[in-house]
Amino acid sequence: MDGGLPFVAQGKQVQPAPETMTPVELKSALEAIIYAADEPATIEQLAGAVGEEKHVVRAALDELVGSYGSDERGIEIRAVAGGYRVYTKPQHHDVVRRFIKSLRPPLRLTMPALETLAVIGYKQPVTLPEIQEIRGVNCAGVIQTLLEKRLITTAGRKAVMGRPILYRTSKEFLMRFGLSDLDELPSLKEFEALAREALGAEDGLAEAAEAEDVAAEPGSADSVAGEMHPEGAAELQQEAPAMDMTESDRVKKAAGGSAE
Repeated sequence: MDGGLPFVAQGKQVQPAPETMTPVELKSALEAIIYAADEPATIEQLAGAVGEEKHVVRAALDELVGSYGSDERGIEIRAVAGGYRVYTKPQHHDVVRRFIKSLRPPLRLTMPALETLAVIGYKQPVTLPEIQEIRGVNCAGVIQTLLEKRLITTAGRKAVMGRPILYRTSKEFLMRFGLSDLDELPSLKEFEALAREALGAEDGLAEAAEAEDVAAEPGSADSVAGEMHPEGAAELQQEAPAMDMTESDRVKKAAGGSAE
C-alpha cells in the first residue's frame, strides 16, 4: 500500500519498528520514557518502546543511572519495584517540601483525621472496618473528610464477605508530604512532625475536633497514635519503622487511657 500508512492486520494498526538509535539517542529516549511514566518502567516495557534488545537497554540504563550520580544533579533514576523511576535526591527533600507547600494553601486536619491518615498510610490498602478496629472509634466521617481533601482514594473492594471498600493514600498525599513514594514513609514519631510541616505547621492541625468521628474522642494526643485503641496502636507501630522506646511507651500510655 502506498502513502506510508501503517500496515493493518485483523483490524489493528501495526506500527513499523523504530530505526536503530545511537547510544546517545537511546539514553535520551529512555530518560524521557521514565520521566513520563506514572509507574516504574520495566526493562521489558522500555525495550518494547525503543525497539531494542533487553541487554542493550539494560546497558544503556546503567550508563544513564550513573550519569545522575554527580552532586550537580538534583534528581536521580532508581531501580525500584522491578522498574525504573525518577526521584529527587534525599539531600534536597526539605527544599522540595517547602516549594510544594508554597504552591498549596495549608490543609487543616484534626488529630482524628491525622491518625486515620497514618493508619491508611502504613496499612494500605485497608478497609473501614480494619481502620476502626485499630483506632477503636467509628471513622466514617474522617474517611469522608480525607476523600474530600483528596489525601486518600479508593482501591477496589476486598474479597471478603460484604466486599468492603479498600482505601489507600493518593498522589496528592505524596505531593503534600513531599514523598517520592510510600517507601519514604518515616516512623510514626517522624510522621507527626512531617505532617505539621507539610500541612502548615501548627496551623495545619485544627485545635477543635470537627464532626468527623461518630464516637466521642478523648482530648489532645501526644503523638499520631496516641488516641488509638491500645491493640491498634501496637499493630500500627509494627507496620511503621521502629520507634524509640520513649515514644512507644508514650503511645501505649496515652492509648491505655483513651475513653471508649
